[in-house]
Amino acid sequence: MSAAITAQGAGPVGTGPVRLHHVVFCVRPENQEQAAGLWRQLGLTFAEVDLADLGLRVLIDWEAGIEVVSPVGDGEQSASFTTFLAERGEGLYSVVMGVDEVAGPVALAARYGAVVEYEQHRQHGALTIDEVSLAPFCGMAVTFLATDPPL
Repeated sequence: MSAAITAQGAGPVGTGPVRLHHVVFCVRPENQEQAAGLWRQLGLTFAEVDLADLGLRVLIDWEAGIEVVSPVGDGEQSASFTTFLAERGEGLYSVVMGVDEVAGPVALAARYGAVVEYEQHRQHGALTIDEVSLAPFCGMAVTFLATDPPL
């Protein structure tokens, strides 16, 4: 696999490889523990990430690449997950691609007509997170994630 993304008629974009980082499943709050229970029985260990400001409860196993998220409040991001559940039901919400930086891949996606749905920059101790989620494009829900240090 090539280390760079190439658009039609364009040169390489980004500073490094784009790689599958993890997948995000959106489930109703009342089903989150049951969904996580399946993965726990398969050997995964979830960390709970506090995103109360976004109105989300996130369970993630960084090593296995599985995230189970539920809207739980009125935070700024909760509405998109609530809408997803109402329109599509529980299921795969996004495929998260690990990148060295988000600007290059986002610019490339925009050339193909993709639109940014959500972006955030977070500091959590020594960890910096830059995340950009695209509105579904050609049926693909993609998020670009850059972390320092890399996860």
